[in-house]
Amino acid sequence: MSTPRASYRHGDLRQALLDAGIELAREGGPDAVVLREATRRAGVSPNAAYRHFADRAALVQAVSDAAQGHAARSIEQELAQVPPGTDVAGAQERLRAVGIGYLRFARDEPGLFRAAFSVPADLNRAFGPEKAGPGGRSPFGLLSQVLDELVATGALPPERRPGAELLAWSSVHGLAMLVLEGPLRGLDRDTATAAGRALVEMVVRGL
Repeated sequence: MSTPRASYRHGDLRQALLDAGIELAREGGPDAVVLREATRRAGVSPNAAYRHFADRAALVQAVSDAAQGHAARSIEQELAQVPPGTDVAGAQERLRAVGIGYLRFARDEPGLFRAAFSVPADLNRAFGPEKAGPGGRSPFGLLSQVLDELVATGALPPERRPGAELLAWSSVHGLAMLVLEGPLRGLDRDTATAAGRALVEMVVRGL
């Protein structure tokens, strides 16, 4: 059993609880994030958590935000392999990278993916720094950036830019959830990967 720590420097306990919550989500999605278990893993008494999180919902929201940061990291890794979109082909390739990074995260981190994108949240917070990856942008922010590049290169007509994030995001997220929890969950890894790439291509060509 964990032994409570004697003291924490300012902010360490909150991060320790958040790290424990992330691991719980990694193991079982947002439903697995429980304050008592997070405090046990952090090595403190259950009451200590309430200094930093008002209730379980607050911890789950913080874990969801952090999980989106992990998703952003996955997208950034794909984008790092593609030069900046200075022409149509380059901008389209970067949009592909966003979709592939998103789907790779769902495949490799299903628990964190569920925590990131199945916890209720206001779309107005989609650009929040608490959801950002190492590069400073959230998954939604990275998608928006690449869509702006499509407009700048002439690949996407300006009049079709409004709302394009919602169309692209919904398409890719829908496939991810069908593979994780729906009737496509029986697909083998290669088939699911191929389906993902085909869907991303459809999004690129359809915008």
